[in-house]
Amino acid sequence: MERITIFHGSDHEITNPQFGLGEVHNDYGQAFYCTFDLDMAKEWANKNMIGGIVNKYSLDCRGLKILDLTEKKYNSLNWIAILMHYRKLSSLQKESYKTRLEFLEKQFFIDLSQYDVVIGYRADDAYFKFPMFFIQNELSVERLEEIYHLGNLGKQIAIISEKAFGRIKFISSIEAETHFYDQYLFRKNKADSRFEEIRIDEINSNKKKIEGLMSEYDKR
Repeated sequence: MERITIFHGSDHEITNPQFGLGEVHNDYGQAFYCTFDLDMAKEWANKNMIGGIVNKYSLDCRGLKILDLTEKKYNSLNWIAILMHYRKLSSLQKESYKTRLEFLEKQFFIDLSQYDVVIGYRADDAYFKFPMFFIQNELSVERLEEIYHLGNLGKQIAIISEKAFGRIKFISSIEAETHFYDQYLFRKNKADSRFEEIRIDEINSNKKKIEGLMSEYDKR
C-alpha cells in the first residue's frame, strides 16, 4: 500500500484536516474518519437530509504503521474491545458490566497509540446495539463474528497520528446529492430490523456468550 484515495463525508469542504480535532468517543478514538467508498461517504454526508460535501484525498501510506482490523489475524473480539475502550458508556453501563469490560480490555484490546492509521468496520449508532447486546451477555460470540464480517456499514479508515495527517493531500470536493440520505436511512433501518431478528433468535440460544468465554479463559 503506497498511495490510496479516501473520502470524507461532511457538511463543508475540508482542505486541510487538522490533527487533534474530532470527537474522542468515536469507534477508534479521536481521528479523521474516511472511507474508500465514494457512495458511502455521500451517505455519511447526508445524515441531516440536507445534502453535503464529500472531500476527496490522497494518502501517502509509505512509512506509516497501519493496523488493518479486517485482516484474518484479527477478529470481532479485538474490534469490540477497541469499541468499548473508546465509545462513551454511561456510568451505569460501566459499573454493571465492569468485569466483562475489563476482560475484553485485558485479552483483546489493541493499543492504537502505536499506529498511524487504523482500518476497520464502522459501528455507528445503529450497529453499536450489537456490541452492547454482546456485553449484556445476550449475543453469542458466533453471532458477533457474523455481524463483524458482514461489515454492512463498510470499512472506514481512521487517520490517527500527526505523522499520518502530514501525508493527507486534498484533491477536490464532490457534491453529496440528497437522495443518498434515503440510502443511509435504508441501511440504518435494515440494521435495526436485523438487530430485532437476532435479538429474538438469541433469547433461547445455547451458543457461547461472553460469560462462557470468560469461564474458558479462567480455566487456562
